[in-house]
Amino acid sequence: MELYDELPEPPQLPAPVGASRDPRPPNGNISGKRRAETNDSHTYAGQHQEKKVCKGVVALKAHVAERRGEREELQDAHTICYDLTQEWQPMPADVSRLAFFAVFDGHGGSRAAKFASQHLHHNLVKKLPRGEGNSVDKGVKKCFIDAFKRTDEEFLKQAASQKPAWKDGTTALCVLVADNNLYIANLGDSRAIMCRMNEETQKPTVLSLSKEHNPTQYEERMRIQRAGGNVRDGRVLGVLEVSRSLGDGQFKRCGVINTPDVKRCPITNSDRFVLLACDGLFKAFSAEEAVNFILSQVQDESTQAEEGPGDIDMRYESACHRLANEAVRRGAADNVTILIVQIQH
Repeated sequence: MELYDELPEPPQLPAPVGASRDPRPPNGNISGKRRAETNDSHTYAGQHQEKKVCKGVVALKAHVAERRGEREELQDAHTICYDLTQEWQPMPADVSRLAFFAVFDGHGGSRAAKFASQHLHHNLVKKLPRGEGNSVDKGVKKCFIDAFKRTDEEFLKQAASQKPAWKDGTTALCVLVADNNLYIANLGDSRAIMCRMNEETQKPTVLSLSKEHNPTQYEERMRIQRAGGNVRDGRVLGVLEVSRSLGDGQFKRCGVINTPDVKRCPITNSDRFVLLACDGLFKAFSAEEAVNFILSQVQDESTQAEEGPGDIDMRYESACHRLANEAVRRGAADNVTILIVQIQH
């Protein structure tokens, strides 16, 4: 059985719709994607096991940590929205919860990451199907593709109007939660991983929920070359470390695109958390190491029996910050942004 189903390919994209706003900014100015050592991260996918999908809507709690690393400024941004249902009216009858979590790894400045963190989820909700007889599953891939395209166009228009023009870009890793279904959209080299526990052994299986986009990958390199660009030293034109992004207007003519990969994964009774993080973390930790580090902070059974739910939340919050600190201690030169979405059964 597959870890997650591929969603159907969308039909031809229609004309885009307008944008909106939301919080969570950081600032910055020195590029992590454009001038850093090449270190392609590897996707780790644990063995998938059949698990029962949760029946009731599980509660979610997000924890975030950001570190500048060795960069002069922090260029990353993130979005945490527990409830988007007010923007999504009338909702399909079979959905009661809509939440959104995202990490944006900026480069060449913080403006693209900040812009995406404020607008992408609003552009996405505007595209989602509404009313009776509609299903999120049916068109969510097309909705994500349209929303990424619209957000990119809006930012590039604003960037081009500046003097001098902004050259900022950003990756985008998003998780849309509709009831107990996760829809993961990724653009660039940030990563989403799920911690799924084996109920018998109480050991974690690490599931990779996203696909990375690096110019060293065959299909990505071929697209760049067909567009008239080239890949040198593992980078587009020897400069840009990712092959898909928002912003980066000067690289769009070279085959750098704004089309995300979109995956779906239902939450099961065995799932503990989803980890979203930029590549700064995964230059210091493997996916397995990161999951085990978090679990080591929250799985002290001797004290858990005496604690309430709030204490477990504090453990996850502490684990998030300790993981970011440890990544910097291990020499992560890039900005490090970590977002843990705790699944509260």
